[in-house]
Amino acid sequence: MAYQSINPFTNQVEKTFENTTDEELEQTLTTAHQLYLDWRKYNDLEERKRQILKLGQILRERRVEYATVMSKEMGKLISEAEGEVDLCASFCDYYAAHADEFMQPKIIATTSGRAKVLKQSLGILVAVEPWNFPFYQIARVFIPNFIVGNPMILKDASNCPASAQAFADAVKEAGAPADSLTNLFLSYDQVNKAIADKRVAGVCLTGSERGGATVAKEAGANLKKSTLELGGNDAFIILDDADWDLVEKVAPAARLYNAGQVCTSSKRFIVLEKDYDRFLKMMKDAFSKVKMGDPLDPLTTLAPLSSKKAKEKLQKQVDTAVENGAKVYYGNKPVDMEGQFFMPTILTDITPDNPIFDTEMFGPVASVYKVSSEEEAIELANNSSYGLGNTIFSNDSEHAERVAAKIETGMSWINAGWASLPELPFGGVKNSGYGRELSSYGIDEFTNKHLIYEARQ
Repeated sequence: MAYQSINPFTNQVEKTFENTTDEELEQTLTTAHQLYLDWRKYNDLEERKRQILKLGQILRERRVEYATVMSKEMGKLISEAEGEVDLCASFCDYYAAHADEFMQPKIIATTSGRAKVLKQSLGILVAVEPWNFPFYQIARVFIPNFIVGNPMILKDASNCPASAQAFADAVKEAGAPADSLTNLFLSYDQVNKAIADKRVAGVCLTGSERGGATVAKEAGANLKKSTLELGGNDAFIILDDADWDLVEKVAPAARLYNAGQVCTSSKRFIVLEKDYDRFLKMMKDAFSKVKMGDPLDPLTTLAPLSSKKAKEKLQKQVDTAVENGAKVYYGNKPVDMEGQFFMPTILTDITPDNPIFDTEMFGPVASVYKVSSEEEAIELANNSSYGLGNTIFSNDSEHAERVAAKIETGMSWINAGWASLPELPFGGVKNSGYGRELSSYGIDEFTNKHLIYEARQ
């Protein structure tokens, strides 16, 4: 596996990184385990809070620099990249502010004596993270686990090594101990070796179903805790009482943000018959107005996909959909530009027997479905092997919440596209994985809930 930074706008290789040796992995496991023991012994929570606040300060001070690294490496619009850096900085503020609350022992009510539960660190974690949000995906798992006292070994995607290293370097610059976060350029065999190591307590992964199944198998075989976020095929349901001015504002961006390369972006738009033509025309109008170009140019509104491989995979998926009866309402034409650009595309008439019906398309492709009733919309939304997020539009909050409660998913957003904030738990069900990140739930996933009990004499 070659770790290369390839600019998807210019198609130029910017830098290649040497793979980590087995000896380097072993040295990291040894020193990271010692850090875990030191943290357990001295419980330097106050110091970790100061260091994480310093990390947030560094991220804000150098946001343009870090955003440029991400944009050049995976094609993200510079404005989106700067927003990503800001979001990571907010995670630092949030966990520093709530660390004492989240790590506070919990008193257990019992008439038999005295009992409380301590939250304690577990040990080294292995994080296997993707390329679509090069800083955010790391921050989401690293920051809460740093607060807990779990050192982390990072295996990031092979196409964004510069971003991963930049984040790890920022952690070091913030004064965090060596081995708090160690970015290694590992092979998949080395990932399995690390998971199996007795000094490793758990593994967290964001990625594909195939990758998740492989990691979960290795973790299970070695009795290690794991959390998985494996993508989604999120529904965007427009109810009869929706505010259409808001729908028109949100729906296109819900699909095109980050060039559609978002696990929680809306991918299946479910519309009542009476609104179907209106919705299609609105989406076509919005999609036709995008400006493709250099992601570092503030005037660009649609960036290239992250790689040639990603573009080829998406094109194959669209071709498969059409070969099996789907209709192209808009798009699906070659883009006469250098770089890995994909024309925004709208597909209709995708039936349940179409191979794409239950497939996540990771790019600017919207699938639009026509239904005759709210009940049919709910049934269609649930007819998926995924269960990450979904969006519901309604002017009646109680109505929207009743519908949301019927959707088999980990997260529901009302009258808004997907959102990620430090105080909101993130995660899914079904083939979208298990476990939660962010909020207090992100603290709890990899802690030992240690009961201390004294019986009444």
